[in-house]
Amino acid sequence: MKHGTAKKYRQHLNSLIALLNDEDALEMTELFPMWSLKAYSIGDRVQYDEKLYKCVQAHTAQSDWTPDITPNLWTRVSVDEYPEWVQPTGAQDAYMMGDKVTHDGLRWISDLDYNVYEPVAGGFWHNIE
Repeated sequence: MKHGTAKKYRQHLNSLIALLNDEDALEMTELFPMWSLKAYSIGDRVQYDEKLYKCVQAHTAQSDWTPDITPNLWTRVSVDEYPEWVQPTGAQDAYMMGDKVTHDGLRWISDLDYNVYEPVAGGFWHNIE
């Protein structure tokens, strides 16, 4: 097979996997490209350390900006109804009204859009347990 043909197939495959919802994407993580030093757009998904991540802020990657340590750039793809709460770094990764999280062993639902506050009693979250 010619190199150009393989490249065309890869481009076609990338356009198809971009259409997958997160649940299906997690079943096919190995189809997604490995994280590398390149430019990323919001919504791009990549493999890193055997996990799937989604870009939340457009950027050009740097060697010390790996997906596992830059929550302002990447979020781990999950279909968990109550994923573990992660401190937002700004509006790009803040929680929206109705978002669900687990924090300190309890389940919480955000009471406002662009919520960057820790889920605690009397805060901007309500506990459902």
